[in-house]
Amino acid sequence: MRKILIGLSSLALVLLGMIYAMGAGWLGDDLHAGTPRAPRLPLAGIEAREAVQTKATQAVGAPEEKQILFGDLHVHTSFSIDAFMMALPAIGGDGVRPVADACDFARWCSQLDFWSVNDHDLTLTPRMWRETIDTIRECNAIAGDPKNPDMVAFMGWEWTQIGTTAQNHYGHKNVILRDLDDAGIPARPIVASPPADATDRQSETAVPTNLMLGMLPLVSPQPGWLDFIRYLHEVNEVPDCPDDVNTRDLPADCRENAATPEVLFRKLDEWGGASTVIPHGTTWGYYTPLGSSWEKQLNRQQHDPERQRMVEVFSGHGNSEEFRPWHEVVLDKDGNFSCPEPARRYLPSCWRAGQIIYDRCRATDASEQDCTERAAVARQYYVNADISGQLTVPGQTAADWLDSGQCSDCFQPSFNYRPSSSVQSMMALTDLSKPEEPLRFRFGFMASSDNHSARPGTGYKEYARDDMTESRFGLFDQTHLGQPPKSEPEPWSRPFDAAKSGVPFFALRESERGASYFLTGGLIGVHSQSRGRGEIWDAMQRREVYGTSGPRILLWFDVVDPEAGKRAPMGSEVTQSTTPRFEVRAVGSFEQAAGCSDEAVSALGTEGIEHLCRGECLNPSDQRRKISRIEVIRIRPQIRADEDIASLIDDPWRVLKCAPDEAGCRVTFEDEEYAASAREALYYVRAIEEPSAAVNAENLRCDRDAEGKCLKTRPCTDVAADDNCLAETEERAWSSPIFVTPPRAVGG
Repeated sequence: MRKILIGLSSLALVLLGMIYAMGAGWLGDDLHAGTPRAPRLPLAGIEAREAVQTKATQAVGAPEEKQILFGDLHVHTSFSIDAFMMALPAIGGDGVRPVADACDFARWCSQLDFWSVNDHDLTLTPRMWRETIDTIRECNAIAGDPKNPDMVAFMGWEWTQIGTTAQNHYGHKNVILRDLDDAGIPARPIVASPPADATDRQSETAVPTNLMLGMLPLVSPQPGWLDFIRYLHEVNEVPDCPDDVNTRDLPADCRENAATPEVLFRKLDEWGGASTVIPHGTTWGYYTPLGSSWEKQLNRQQHDPERQRMVEVFSGHGNSEEFRPWHEVVLDKDGNFSCPEPARRYLPSCWRAGQIIYDRCRATDASEQDCTERAAVARQYYVNADISGQLTVPGQTAADWLDSGQCSDCFQPSFNYRPSSSVQSMMALTDLSKPEEPLRFRFGFMASSDNHSARPGTGYKEYARDDMTESRFGLFDQTHLGQPPKSEPEPWSRPFDAAKSGVPFFALRESERGASYFLTGGLIGVHSQSRGRGEIWDAMQRREVYGTSGPRILLWFDVVDPEAGKRAPMGSEVTQSTTPRFEVRAVGSFEQAAGCSDEAVSALGTEGIEHLCRGECLNPSDQRRKISRIEVIRIRPQIRADEDIASLIDDPWRVLKCAPDEAGCRVTFEDEEYAASAREALYYVRAIEEPSAAVNAENLRCDRDAEGKCLKTRPCTDVAADDNCLAETEERAWSSPIFVTPPRAVGG
């Protein structure tokens, strides 16, 4: 017996040692950025593409001095923790996706003209940063003549800030760098450090004990865990840089922090070099606290108008363009939250929490008064818990919430919509702290994918939902990485404090419902003098850019002076006292043929086509979609601080019908009210394509009554692998605004 006990003890020690070794990351391999393998695109193919665009430009009578190039400036690889997690077989993934894959995908699958890499700041270790630089340089080296490359790859990262409250939340911003030499690239990405009241310095990547981590490969015997555990340790072993030291004087192998946009801009100034900072996902309530507004960022500290030249209106995380006058929470003068009542086509999630508890309560012997009181408590508990409000309802399921929290009449909206952080709301704001120098956001509009599988430009075809969107987020609720607390559906709510709960990062958020809001993503279009890096950059700096919801719609938007023979393109600022006149030209995107071209198959091989492109590439047919209409939006920014935002946004201000013509649409309009108003106005347009099918276009797929109330949802979770949840939608392009100012604008 003694020998058996000794043997069992020895075996237990060996097992514990093995578990510890796995949990310590000793048995895993490092993830590397890799080397691009695919050759450059043939010059003849690029020239043919340009000739097709020139023909379309001439047919619609648009200016020919510039060409339209398409790109994606929001791309994650497996160097981002959420991307790595979604690549794990335990989440339904098929392995990691390095930076080199993104290069090959952009070149041959989506055939972009330019793109950038934007992995999350916190998880980009010094080694990963240096490898990313090397791979991006290799990607550009393949491109050929720098003045006429087949594709341009930009360096960048995502400054991933998440506030604990609406007051300290600034959101996510992509930093894009123009140059690739050492002088133009910071020695390290600048990380968004958490607010002072955040209890967990690195809540997304905090490493449990080695023994706990070592159990993962045993509890879930899927490949990839050992490498992921090693990755977590590498990320957490990076020390923080000293505070208040010039960025150029810091050691190379530390984590440099910036708690606010002001600090980020200062550090970019200290480093020098050309960079642009692009806010994105501003209305995405998955991580944005209740009541968040961009008003606190419109000041001379938190906004740098020379760096923040563009804003992302649309991505694979949805649309952030549209303002709505309803509120997801009510904030009183003392800073206390309460739950608003439902509005037209909007059901607050806090209100739905009360309904759920009321219905459960009435199913018992409780009185009407008791259940009404419980519903009121449930509403308050929900808003107190902020983005984790769903966890105040015991035993809740995604189906319980119907379409609460959503903008049900927006175009492909982001999940749990925050209208006060919408792009339209931003553009209507004015900082009047210096009345003689009013400050306004002068953003150009762009779109990108926010793809997390190293696939830039995924919106070229609507297919492969699990690979071309981030829908695997919905599986976090079912794994060890994001499983929420289990409980029975009780007839009362419970308070929930995320900071004290110990609940994993992804379990604090509504991952399952949010999965139905992930789209294939958008594109940025630029009007560029050439295909060169510098010319593309210059187009972005002058805001001569636009965004699309994925298709390669051609769009021109100009303010014109027929008598003087002058015109100014989208993104321009003009001073004018008379009635402004505008011209819009738009040409629909090509319908896509199935499969890939012979050149793509030759470049990537059959296995590469399947692995990278999932069997489908950009493959335009000869048939274009028609533009059905042009919608004009007018916004007149505040001239008094008390002006109501909703009264300043005219959406749509004009709707101009287009003839059903594949050659495109050409319309003009004027603002006869402008001169008399004597105030600044900005104008932008949406070019709307005829209906077509798109992944997740109906989001939660509500069954509605005659008044539009959601009765039941059919979310796109637990669906068959080949179910892309397709629905009809109207794809579109958003121009950048044209800013028109009188010589003596009121308030300015």
